[in-house]
Amino acid sequence: MSHLGELAGLLTSILYTLSATFITRAVQKVGAVVVNRGRVIFASVYLLIINLILFGQPLPLTAGADRWTWLALSGVVGLALGDAFLFQSFAYIGPRLGSLIFALSTVFASLAAWMLFGETLSLLQMLGIALALGGIFWVVLDHRTDSETPRSHVATGVMYGILGALAQAAGYLLAKEGLLGNFPPFQGAIIRMLAAALSLWLMTAFQKQVGSTVQAFRQNPSALKMLALAALVGSVLGVTSSLYAVQHAEVGVASVLTSLSPIFLLPVSHFVFKERIGWQSIAGTLLAMAGVSILFIK
Repeated sequence: MSHLGELAGLLTSILYTLSATFITRAVQKVGAVVVNRGRVIFASVYLLIINLILFGQPLPLTAGADRWTWLALSGVVGLALGDAFLFQSFAYIGPRLGSLIFALSTVFASLAAWMLFGETLSLLQMLGIALALGGIFWVVLDHRTDSETPRSHVATGVMYGILGALAQAAGYLLAKEGLLGNFPPFQGAIIRMLAAALSLWLMTAFQKQVGSTVQAFRQNPSALKMLALAALVGSVLGVTSSLYAVQHAEVGVASVLTSLSPIFLLPVSHFVFKERIGWQSIAGTLLAMAGVSILFIK
């Protein structure tokens, strides 16, 4: 029996782990705001090329106005705002804890769908939410006691992570409306990414920071290389492998396997970013990931 779908799910988590590592390195060099501005440019170019290859045109011009509106709003909220908060979280508390808190987006999306759209939550799924929240809370407490990072930085990083998760959850719900009718995900992705890029760079121009952003990359070419890699690994290869996983494995299994980057980031944070990781952080991460996994059980 072939397990290519499950392997693709694991590969997705590994690719997202690499992307988070590259993003964090770039943030350390030029800051989270500049990184977000550069990342959407690279990702937009990659997605335009992919859509041209797959569909013969870079943009889905035949998509209706309603679809464009939903997906564009999703891009602004989920990508422009959500990723901006996530990258700020990386800057304060690193990719391991930042990615773990960002995994709350699944919890927030489930709760919002339950409250706003009447989707049901079983007792088992409610238990999953409780486990996810408890595991993340445990990791945060351990980080505060074991890390050399000032407590104020930890609190700020956690706040940015939660804001990022909320924005990402809202982006998911908006995207769900825009993708109704089996609209191709890659075509939806380019609409979302272009909307995010346009909103970010309009704000950059309004703040008169276009020149300083370009100058930051000129002075730190290694950060630009890291962003190019992060966008390729995460926005192209990661998205592609996640779509393959959803196609060739059960959706619940695929969703779990593509969400394991916080676990893979444990050794990365220890060996690459020199974090001291206690057993509580490991146990809390596993507990939180178990809780997230339960949400996909129908």
